[in-house]
Amino acid sequence: MSDYQNVLVVIPSLDPDDKLLAVIRGVQEKGFTDILLVDDGSSEDKQHYFDEGAALGCNVLHHGVNKGKGRALKTAFEWFLENRKQSAGVVTIDGDNQHLPKDIAACVDVMFQQEKDSLILGVRDFNLPHVPPKSRFGNKLTSSVFRLFCGLKVSDTQTGLRVFPRDIIQKMIEISGERFEYETNMLLECKQADISIVEQTIETVYINDNETTHFHPIKDSLRVYGIIIKFFVSSLLSFVIDQILNVLGYNVLFKLFAEGARQFCAGTLARILSSLFNFTMNRKAVFRSDAPLRLTICRYYVLWVCQLLASVGSVFLLSKLLPVKPTIIKPFVDFLLYFISFRVQQAWVFKPASSKDADADENANA
Repeated sequence: MSDYQNVLVVIPSLDPDDKLLAVIRGVQEKGFTDILLVDDGSSEDKQHYFDEGAALGCNVLHHGVNKGKGRALKTAFEWFLENRKQSAGVVTIDGDNQHLPKDIAACVDVMFQQEKDSLILGVRDFNLPHVPPKSRFGNKLTSSVFRLFCGLKVSDTQTGLRVFPRDIIQKMIEISGERFEYETNMLLECKQADISIVEQTIETVYINDNETTHFHPIKDSLRVYGIIIKFFVSSLLSFVIDQILNVLGYNVLFKLFAEGARQFCAGTLARILSSLFNFTMNRKAVFRSDAPLRLTICRYYVLWVCQLLASVGSVFLLSKLLPVKPTIIKPFVDFLLYFISFRVQQAWVFKPASSKDADADENANA
């Protein structure tokens, strides 16, 4: 049997009701004794629930204003590292009674069974008939999008039941995101950092069609898909810059050149400068890579050349095999390469720095 007393239970909460107290009693009955409540800016009339939680033996932290679930979890992780030097890890759960004590315990059991540090997810079955349609659609859409773009094979990207062994918690604190997008960013970071994600099936519980959720479908979905949206914007801006510079070079900078040289020089200058913009945007804003600059720029231009050759070669080959003009084929080829480029940039070009990469870069600068 796992040592549940050696695991901190974290419950982030905004404007709770009586279900929060039921959750606390449930995990205590299962054997968990170390519980931390994070009040994420709840209204004054809800504060008595945290007082009652404290009376039940919980530690309580307060945000003066609502800062988001991501920030609440980071606050809890920071408190854990500062105050629980010997604890094995953290299990995060929701305070709306949708995570059953037996499932919480099962997920913690899985953590203790792993040979290496892994993130444990308690995943729900969205095919069950009682799952609210918006929850079924939203979770399946998100899972499909991240599998397509990022190669992230997770069946429940928004589950709040997660178990973190001690040694990965500092990494979780460093991940960007303050609200619901943080939970998705966490999964992406685990993939990039080679931290295994292990799924444990749990009972799928929805109370009153999940009406107590604080998830805003449009605003929070945009945050969840943030990395994909930023990649699209970066690509779009790079395309616009390429077109503007190409026109400027052709009509102004290389106006006195012969026609062939004029087109070549204008196109080459535009492609180089737009690619430098794209590289900088992707490194700083999209993937936020900490890998050495020399390494990422070399990898980026290897990909850039390969993508260019693949585009030209595929369009040429398909135009010979199919009775279709190259100008019609090219958009479809480049659209496919766009998806591939995203995956390669995430998994290889801007992969987080390893200690080996950092040492190599330091030696190169010595």
